[in-house]
Amino acid sequence: MTPAVRLLLKQGIKHRTHAYTHDPEHPSFGLEASEKLGVASTRVFKTLIVAMGSGSFCVAIIPTSATLNLKRAAQCAQVKKVSMAARADAERVTGYTLGGISPLGQKRALPTMIDQSALDFTTIYVSAGRRGLEIEISPRDLKNLTNANYVELTNQLNCGTD
Repeated sequence: MTPAVRLLLKQGIKHRTHAYTHDPEHPSFGLEASEKLGVASTRVFKTLIVAMGSGSFCVAIIPTSATLNLKRAAQCAQVKKVSMAARADAERVTGYTLGGISPLGQKRALPTMIDQSALDFTTIYVSAGRRGLEIEISPRDLKNLTNANYVELTNQLNCGTD
């Protein structure tokens, strides 16, 4: 059981876990989860660790179908510039291995932003803390557990139209 799953159980948060066999040759952890679970890539969210300078980091949770807009992330984090954290830094600050970084149960709470497109769904999928394991959770529960803000973080247009 991962720290993320333990946190959900301890808090009594409604969720479902979904396991699949991880293929180390797959080029994208998030897209692999989408494909293997048969869920739209817009509903499977990846957890990205962003370096804000001076040794500080934040979490950006975005759909696997999109890319992070670093300028928007910097604006939302209220800093001048951000960059993707180095693998070693991401693993050190979260306690998870790349490809299995969960937004829940990290070693220490980091400022967190969730792409507003999460609100388009009753539930979304995020890593449960290891490759091949996803948590299905309400975006509102995820927001509350991570003390996150909903913001526009991607290069994908989230207009909310049909």
